[in-house]
Amino acid sequence: MANHKSAAKRARQSEKRRLENRYYAKTMRNAVRNLRSTSEKEAASDMLPKVSAMLDKLAKKNVIHKNKAANLKSSLALHVNSL
Repeated sequence: MANHKSAAKRARQSEKRRLENRYYAKTMRNAVRNLRSTSEKEAASDMLPKVSAMLDKLAKKNVIHKNKAANLKSSLALHVNSL
């Protein structure tokens, strides 16, 4: 348990941020999963920019690592191009 007022505040902030990050990471995983399961080229092409933007934003906020975002974007682009 926190012994100082500032430590208690830091604990509250960390918990709030952790829950937010969990939500956005889960949303991102679902979007990637939906894009990978799509077999129609038009639908996948429409989804790719949205998912790429989502990955970039999460990497910018340090929810995911920038290299992970780059790897996911690359693999998703390959998937869309192979359809």
